[in-house]
Amino acid sequence: MNNRDEKKMKMKTILPGSTIGMVGGGQLGRMFAIAASSMGYDVVVFCEGVDTPAAQVASGSVVGKLDDKDAMDAFASQCNVITLEFENIPAATIARCEQFASTYPSASVLATAQDRLIEKNTLQDSGLPVTPFAKVNDAESLNAAGKTLGWPMVVKTARSGYDGKGQSKVESAADAEQIDWTACDAWIAEKWVPFDCEVSVVVARRADGVSKCFPVFENAHANHILDVSVVPASVSPAVSEEAKRIATSAAETLNVVGLLCVEFFVDGENLMINEVAPRPHNSAHLTIEACVTSQFEQHVRAVCGLPLGSTELKCPAAAMANLLGDVWTGAASSPAWDRALDDADVSLHLYGKREAKPGRKMGHLTITGRDATDARQRVVAARDRLK
Repeated sequence: MNNRDEKKMKMKTILPGSTIGMVGGGQLGRMFAIAASSMGYDVVVFCEGVDTPAAQVASGSVVGKLDDKDAMDAFASQCNVITLEFENIPAATIARCEQFASTYPSASVLATAQDRLIEKNTLQDSGLPVTPFAKVNDAESLNAAGKTLGWPMVVKTARSGYDGKGQSKVESAADAEQIDWTACDAWIAEKWVPFDCEVSVVVARRADGVSKCFPVFENAHANHILDVSVVPASVSPAVSEEAKRIATSAAETLNVVGLLCVEFFVDGENLMINEVAPRPHNSAHLTIEACVTSQFEQHVRAVCGLPLGSTELKCPAAAMANLLGDVWTGAASSPAWDRALDDADVSLHLYGKREAKPGRKMGHLTITGRDATDARQRVVAARDRLK
């Protein structure tokens, strides 16, 4: 019997009618709960508020701080399997959940994903292409990194931070003095990499190692926050296949069960990993309308040990545009959703967040189209009509 056969024997299948636990109550948990409930599962959410996006649609919820042991136990004791919607959850919380039910991704995966230095070293040691980096902790070490990596660089906190938070671009040694080094005890400096475009690959992986990738998504950011994602990406078939290969290898290296998103910089035919996230990802929201199986249904299938669904596109192209709280700015009550829906191919997803703030992800629009250019232009036009 080979190793794969042994893993298959150990993989437990969680069938519909069972209870899935979701740690985290945001929009990713919400869309996961909707997908899971449509498949016949109950979903219990562990979150810090009674009116979070996920709690609004889940079968039940346990409200408490994510490091509250009594709340953890009350939550985990109800579950047949447990997963999570974001990686910045205390690894100790996931380790405690593992005492009650299989928990994916595991505490060890989180411990790696929560620290950019550990993550980069782990991927690099496995022979995967990552942006050149160095550990820094003050102006002196940053200047030393500048001599090795070259200027400019991006300086990031080693832990926490997302959507551009906890990072800044430094152009020269003089900028090093502007960083508040006391804000974090560990930092990472990354080489500023010129690139043609940014793409991402979401790969689903079961506990027995069976995996499947979604198509490559091309992403555009505004103020460090994802703005628009399009499929198919404007890269060659060779680059697309290589991106999927690297993403699959990263999932195997990290031993992720569930979903892993790998974000890349593309320079010609070359790929470089920028970041990874062991969870559903904003860039794959368009799979709800565009693919045979959405990323959220695939997440359910992966953590429950079910056969993975088809990731094929149902349409020639699709695009997603984020709706940030800025869309609400100046609106008398709420944006004119009917104007966005004037295009019959547009789908609207709102996350149930009660307060709109600039930069806060409140929802998204998706559209299917004739080609990537058509889809991008029309979804952006639909969002512009809200203003």
